[in-house]
Amino acid sequence: MLLGAEHAGAVLGIMRDLFRLFLDLDCSLVEINPLVLTPTGDVVALDGKVNFDDNALFRHAQLEELRDLAEENANELDAKACGLSYVELEGDIGCMVNGAGLAMATMDMVKLFGGRPANFLDVGGSSNPEKVVNAFRIILSRPGIKAILINIFGGITRCDDIARGILEAFRRKPIEIPVVVRLTGTNSKEGLELLKGSSLISAVTFSEAVRKVIEAAGGAKAGAR
Repeated sequence: MLLGAEHAGAVLGIMRDLFRLFLDLDCSLVEINPLVLTPTGDVVALDGKVNFDDNALFRHAQLEELRDLAEENANELDAKACGLSYVELEGDIGCMVNGAGLAMATMDMVKLFGGRPANFLDVGGSSNPEKVVNAFRIILSRPGIKAILINIFGGITRCDDIARGILEAFRRKPIEIPVVVRLTGTNSKEGLELLKGSSLISAVTFSEAVRKVIEAAGGAKAGAR
């Protein structure tokens, strides 16, 4: 059966309710799939999906009470509490980057050169050394990480703050896997100066950093692209 004019009222009512739900509960997505027409002529939503804006949950205590933290990734919850954006993946190269766009590009480049990114991690645009320390801790909490790539483009983020965080992380707990660092932008010279004499592997360009981290992780030597 096909929808006809006689079903317009039912469909309009469903669409109106969807829109009201989207606005009233601060949703980022409200979807019905499938919406069907039964043999008796009824319009029925058989299944749906609703995503809520995490930043607006403080306005909806009734939704927060339904949250089952046991079903969520512990590292991702930890990262959020530390002010970090983190998504766990299945690879073996940890990524610590500032800015969501650069973080996505970094994962793409690691994959393009034959590596396997272990995570998306954005330390944010106003990073302080403690956030870098927490980023190391969260990345290394996963078994199987073979190397870490730190790719920082300093705008609001100061590269010397990142460098201080790296050194503090090494001071608190020795990091025994290779760490490749690329710092460029605001206070990059100062940051690189702070890291002189450390065991870190430095890189100047994006592609150089990706090649070095893949090689350090024991992967096939990445050719120039």
